[in-house]
Amino acid sequence: MSFTLKFTEQAAADLQSLEEDKSLYKRLKAVRKALGYLETNSRHPGLNTHKFSTLSGPKGEEIFEAYAENKTSAAYRIFWFYGPDKKEITIIAITPHP
Repeated sequence: MSFTLKFTEQAAADLQSLEEDKSLYKRLKAVRKALGYLETNSRHPGLNTHKFSTLSGPKGEEIFEAYAENKTSAAYRIFWFYGPDKKEITIIAITPHP
């Protein structure tokens, strides 16, 4: 099943920040690849998607965390939820893992 990606203001700003910093090109490439997987298969094994229980969406939606990078210090993660409409995924943040 394919999805349309929507970005919150925060997620759009996170992505723009990656795009503007040339030293983060490798990470930007990984994030774009992960976003592509989310569009085509949100359960792709490379994403290591799992529920993120400490947050919920604006209408109580379950939040998921997907890996853009793995086994890297400060590896980037993508936080998202299904909706608001069918076949849509809303990206709420793209951030390095603490």
